[in-house]
Amino acid sequence: MKNNVVMEKAVAFAIRIVNLYKVLCSRKEYVLSKQLLRSGTSVGALLKEGEHAQSRADFLSKMNIALKEANESLYWIDLLYRTDYITEQEFQSIIKDCEELLKLLASIVKTTRQTK
Repeated sequence: MKNNVVMEKAVAFAIRIVNLYKVLCSRKEYVLSKQLLRSGTSVGALLKEGEHAQSRADFLSKMNIALKEANESLYWIDLLYRTDYITEQEFQSIIKDCEELLKLLASIVKTTRQTK
Protein backbone atom coordinates (compact mmCIF):
# COMPACT_ATOMS: atom_id res chain seq x y z
CA MET A 1 0.00 0.00 0.00
CA LYS A 2 2.17 2.77 -1.30
CA ASN A 3 1.27 6.18 0.16
CA ASN A 4 -1.59 4.66 2.17
CA VAL A 5 -1.74 6.71 5.35
CA VAL A 6 -3.99 4.25 7.18
CA MET A 7 -1.72 1.30 6.43
CA GLU A 8 1.36 3.28 7.43
CA LYS A 9 -0.27 4.22 10.74
CA ALA A 10 -1.39 0.62 11.31
CA VAL A 11 2.13 -0.68 10.76
CA ALA A 12 3.63 2.00 13.01
CA PHE A 13 1.02 1.13 15.66
CA ALA A 14 1.82 -2.59 15.36
CA ILE A 15 5.52 -1.87 15.81
CA ARG A 16 4.76 0.14 18.95
CA ILE A 17 2.57 -2.70 20.23
CA VAL A 18 5.34 -5.27 19.65
CA ASN A 19 7.83 -3.04 21.47
CA LEU A 20 5.39 -2.49 24.34
CA TYR A 21 4.85 -6.26 24.51
CA LYS A 22 8.61 -6.75 24.93
CA VAL A 23 8.67 -4.19 27.75
CA LEU A 24 5.66 -5.77 29.46
CA CYS A 25 7.23 -9.22 29.29
CA SER A 26 10.34 -7.83 30.97
CA ARG A 27 7.98 -6.57 33.69
CA LYS A 28 6.60 -10.11 34.04
CA GLU A 29 3.18 -9.35 32.54
CA TYR A 30 2.19 -11.96 29.98
CA VAL A 31 -1.59 -12.38 29.82
CA LEU A 32 -2.88 -8.87 29.08
CA SER A 33 0.10 -8.03 26.92
CA LYS A 34 -0.48 -11.13 24.76
CA GLN A 35 -4.08 -10.03 24.17
CA LEU A 36 -2.87 -6.56 23.17
CA LEU A 37 -0.22 -8.07 20.90
CA ARG A 38 -2.88 -10.06 19.05
CA SER A 39 -5.38 -7.25 18.62
CA GLY A 40 -2.85 -4.50 17.95
CA THR A 41 -0.98 -6.35 15.23
CA SER A 42 -4.08 -7.72 13.52
CA VAL A 43 -5.27 -4.26 12.42
CA GLY A 44 -2.56 -3.95 9.77
CA ALA A 45 -3.00 -7.57 8.71
CA LEU A 46 -6.70 -6.96 8.10
CA LEU A 47 -5.96 -3.81 6.13
CA LYS A 48 -3.55 -5.83 4.03
CA GLU A 49 -6.22 -8.49 3.44
CA GLY A 50 -8.61 -5.72 2.40
CA GLU A 51 -6.24 -4.75 -0.42
CA HIS A 52 -7.27 -7.87 -2.29
CA ALA A 53 -10.81 -8.25 -1.08
CA GLN A 54 -12.99 -10.35 -3.34
CA SER A 55 -15.83 -7.86 -3.25
CA ARG A 56 -17.00 -4.62 -1.69
CA ALA A 57 -18.75 -6.66 1.02
CA ASP A 58 -15.53 -8.57 1.72
CA PHE A 59 -13.62 -5.27 1.95
CA LEU A 60 -16.21 -3.83 4.32
CA SER A 61 -16.05 -6.96 6.45
CA LYS A 62 -12.25 -6.70 6.76
CA MET A 63 -12.46 -3.00 7.66
CA ASN A 64 -15.15 -3.69 10.28
CA ILE A 65 -13.02 -6.39 11.86
CA ALA A 66 -9.97 -4.07 11.81
CA LEU A 67 -12.09 -1.44 13.56
CA LYS A 68 -13.11 -3.97 16.21
CA GLU A 69 -9.50 -5.04 16.74
CA ALA A 70 -8.38 -1.43 17.14
CA ASN A 71 -11.19 -0.89 19.64
CA GLU A 72 -10.14 -4.02 21.54
CA SER A 73 -6.57 -2.69 21.61
CA LEU A 74 -7.88 0.50 23.17
CA TYR A 75 -9.46 -1.61 25.92
CA TRP A 76 -6.25 -3.54 26.66
CA ILE A 77 -4.15 -0.38 26.71
CA ASP A 78 -6.58 1.24 29.14
CA LEU A 79 -6.62 -1.86 31.33
CA LEU A 80 -2.82 -2.06 31.39
CA TYR A 81 -2.72 1.57 32.48
CA ARG A 82 -5.41 1.19 35.15
CA THR A 83 -3.60 -1.83 36.60
CA ASP A 84 -0.27 0.04 36.70
CA TYR A 85 1.53 -2.08 34.12
CA ILE A 86 2.21 0.98 31.98
CA THR A 87 2.96 4.50 33.10
CA GLU A 88 0.81 7.51 32.31
CA GLN A 89 3.44 8.68 29.84
CA GLU A 90 3.41 5.31 28.03
CA PHE A 91 -0.39 5.31 28.10
CA GLN A 92 -0.76 8.85 26.73
CA SER A 93 1.73 8.16 23.99
CA ILE A 94 0.17 4.99 22.61
CA ILE A 95 -3.50 5.76 23.26
CA LYS A 96 -3.35 8.73 20.88
CA ASP A 97 -2.11 6.48 18.08
CA CYS A 98 -4.86 3.97 18.79
CA GLU A 99 -7.59 6.61 18.85
CA GLU A 100 -6.34 8.10 15.59
CA LEU A 101 -6.41 4.67 13.96
CA LEU A 102 -9.93 4.11 15.27
CA LYS A 103 -11.13 7.37 13.73
CA LEU A 104 -9.58 6.54 10.37
CA LEU A 105 -11.05 3.05 10.33
CA ALA A 106 -14.49 4.30 11.38
CA SER A 107 -14.34 6.79 8.51
CA ILE A 108 -13.42 4.06 6.02
CA VAL A 109 -16.29 1.88 7.22
CA LYS A 110 -18.77 4.75 7.09
CA THR A 111 -17.67 5.90 3.63
CA THR A 112 -17.69 2.35 2.25
CA ARG A 113 -21.23 1.80 3.53
CA GLN A 114 -22.46 5.06 2.03
CA THR A 115 -20.97 4.65 -1.44
CA LYS A 116 -22.43 2.18 -3.87
